[in-house]
Amino acid sequence: MPVFAGEYVGGVASGFVTLSPLQALGIPVALLGSVFLAFGAQFQHRGVTNVDAASSDSAKTGLGIGQLLALVRRPAWLVGTLKLGVAVVLQLISLFLAPLTVVQPLGALALVITALLNARSTGIRLDKTAIRAILLCVGGIGVFVGVAAVTTTSVPIQTQQLVIVLIILACVLAILAAGFVLFRKRSPMVFCIIAGGILFGFVASLAKVVIDRVQTIVLHGFALVPGDGLTIVALVAIIVTALSGSCLVQTAYSSGPPHLVVAGLWAIPPPM
Repeated sequence: MPVFAGEYVGGVASGFVTLSPLQALGIPVALLGSVFLAFGAQFQHRGVTNVDAASSDSAKTGLGIGQLLALVRRPAWLVGTLKLGVAVVLQLISLFLAPLTVVQPLGALALVITALLNARSTGIRLDKTAIRAILLCVGGIGVFVGVAAVTTTSVPIQTQQLVIVLIILACVLAILAAGFVLFRKRSPMVFCIIAGGILFGFVASLAKVVIDRVQTIVLHGFALVPGDGLTIVALVAIIVTALSGSCLVQTAYSSGPPHLVVAGLWAIPPPM
């Protein structure tokens, strides 16, 4: 997936750019979304582990229909889902305000908060290795965001490029579906975290595309062009991909701590 960097003037990238005040507002909005994401992940993890403990079938290799139905009756899982819903809304607002490569990595804040919440919930202190890993992850992403904030601006994606992205996504979904069958019993947590991170990377990218395209349609008085039909296809792709990624994340919650899942979701997919 391409990273769009630089300010394009006449088709040529030029020097450094800075965020406008409105674009800069996307940064605190994204950070607030990360807080809701952290609490949502912690509550969902609690709900999944409770359902897994009460069920005769392990959820570590995939949630069954009965376990999914049991989740919606768990207050902790419902509260977590509500918080994640707020996080998604805030993330969409931040994507509307600022370039994707600036706001998307800021979700790394959720890793720190989730790790602290899980340590307090379980009564297990984070060891030096875990703290070092968290600092390296957050520090690396922080450096990236600092550079991206002064070098990146959004460039509208063309119809042909969007078609390519959708084709790649379809291929990735097919590969991950086959991988789930092959690896869910061997290393379910690792596979689910990696696959979930990849899918939510596509969700964020396509969401930014849809937001920009809808904004363009509104600014042009709802005058549609032939390529705008792909916006609906992209929206459907977002829904399918988000649901698939969510199922993988719920399965990962049953196999490992929530901060490990959150780390995968934000560190694995590169900002697109």
